[in-house]
Amino acid sequence: MYKYGFIGMGNMGSAMLSGLVKRYGSENVTFHEPNAAKQAETAEKYGVTPQENNEDVVTNSEFIILAVKPIVYDAVLKQIAPVLDYSKIVISIAPGITMEDVAKKVGKDVRVVRAMPNTPAMVGEGMTGVCYDPNEFNDNEMKDIERYFNAFGKFNIIDEHLMSAVTCASGSSPAYVYMFIEALADSVVKCGMPRAAAYEFVAQTVLGSAKMVLETGEHPGKLKDNVCSPGGTTIAAVEALEENGFRNSLFKATDKCYRKCEHLD
Repeated sequence: MYKYGFIGMGNMGSAMLSGLVKRYGSENVTFHEPNAAKQAETAEKYGVTPQENNEDVVTNSEFIILAVKPIVYDAVLKQIAPVLDYSKIVISIAPGITMEDVAKKVGKDVRVVRAMPNTPAMVGEGMTGVCYDPNEFNDNEMKDIERYFNAFGKFNIIDEHLMSAVTCASGSSPAYVYMFIEALADSVVKCGMPRAAAYEFVAQTVLGSAKMVLETGEHPGKLKDNVCSPGGTTIAAVEALEENGFRNSLFKATDKCYRKCEHLD
């Protein structure tokens, strides 16, 4: 019996599996991926034994990680429902699909942990929002849940009604951060800096700035103020960002993301 079994091996599934194998080894992890080439590649890369189908993943695993796109959730849950019972624990990472939704789609009582991880899990720096009913799990199972999400970064237990907000804050937002890094690097390439150096300068600055927020506990606004000397270069650049709707663009992006999560668009 494997501890963790993955159904699907896309970007997010690969990121979580990678962190899990690095932290705990490959012997407690299995998976199934319908794309034969991707399955073979994953098995070779991580030393993880694949299963022939999704039903075998469920039968041979304690925790079942649904790492598939929301569009195929119904089909996958219908497929595994006959072999899924209350002894198994389902980890669902799909935005907009509640724990109650999963139980209804399966058609029986199942234990569900709902989570929203992000792709920095690939380098052990993921941030995951997690929710579940603690009354449905024993102490050892809750420890296993904690170990799972600690394997590829940090996590926070939150109320389920906040999961769409988590998607906005950390699930989708790495894409915006990558866009920021790319755009800022492009702008300094225009100033004459070689591209490789531009990416390194900008990416390290993002990393260091994030660490400052997390480790100092200072308000981001204060840290921003500390960089903005009176009449200096930084405040002039901040003015240009404000003139061009920097903050408002993020508000609008979050609104769009949230509405999509809540099936409002």
